[in-house]
Amino acid sequence: MRLKTYAAPNMAEAMEMVRAELGDDAIIVSTQRGVGGQGVRITAAIEDSQAIDDDIEQALAEPGTLPASLTRVREALAYHGVPDRLVDRLMATARGLDDEGAVMACAAALDAAFGFAPLPEKGQKAPIILVGPPGVGKSLTIAKLAARSHLAGCKVRVISADAVRAGAMDQLRAFTDILKIELERARGGDSLGKLLATGVGADLTLIDSPGLNPFSPPDMAYLKTLCTCAEVEPVLVLSAGGDPVESWDIARAFAEVGASRLLATRLDMTRRLGGILAAAEAGKLKFCDVTINPHVADGLCPISPISLARLILPPDDAAELPPPPWADENEVPA
Repeated sequence: MRLKTYAAPNMAEAMEMVRAELGDDAIIVSTQRGVGGQGVRITAAIEDSQAIDDDIEQALAEPGTLPASLTRVREALAYHGVPDRLVDRLMATARGLDDEGAVMACAAALDAAFGFAPLPEKGQKAPIILVGPPGVGKSLTIAKLAARSHLAGCKVRVISADAVRAGAMDQLRAFTDILKIELERARGGDSLGKLLATGVGADLTLIDSPGLNPFSPPDMAYLKTLCTCAEVEPVLVLSAGGDPVESWDIARAFAEVGASRLLATRLDMTRRLGGILAAAEAGKLKFCDVTINPHVADGLCPISPISLARLILPPDDAAELPPPPWADENEVPA
């Protein structure tokens, strides 16, 4: 895989340079402002088909023969509990970028395997409804999204469709009152559809849904009524650090009701991210934002291939990742 950085006065010109030299199949690895905030810099990569041969495939199958940087990537992915099949898929992309370092190789692999689409602060035509199992932090995430847009000067509308959990309205109202946002309530799909039909003028509409069991047909049928009452965009909220197999099943269930993006919570309390990678692959979900602390005002930020790679493989201490306690073949997990 070839990697090259382009600098231009604006994003459009930079993208034109990428397409002119690397073609439409180029992978955008990172974007950033130019020196002094002037212009933009884009790092792009394209796979070199000549590099795919039997010797490389054999090297990938034998981690000990990989270059040091790619060995670090594979070890980090294994440490995070990423399923073996997904590790192989990511390594197949990362193999051509070992000269660029472990973080850049990992970022390129993530960019090729997953979509990244941060939630907007304003200008979202369809209302956003956060969906997910109980206890993943949907209501707090609604408050963080509302605070971010409110502090950016946007008009935000917040609706609670959680008629299941006791005290759900009170918890969310505690945050909306501080922001001076009226909290509206919907009782089921018909009620939500009527509310959305009458409200106008908001830059961003956020809907809190009840935590529902993804393996319960009645629960998912109820959620579908909420997601189809109007033109809304379901966004799956999952706690980072979940079991990869369970996260895979959960993501597939919520993808069936229309979820297309994944928002990961509690990254500040998580050491292993294999669960959210498995979930994104299972549901074909785009990564959007993550919560990084419990604070409402600044606890939410977008995620990119570079920032996710740095979480998976911190550049300063990646080689020092401690093994899990059962790494010794003579030990058994408690």
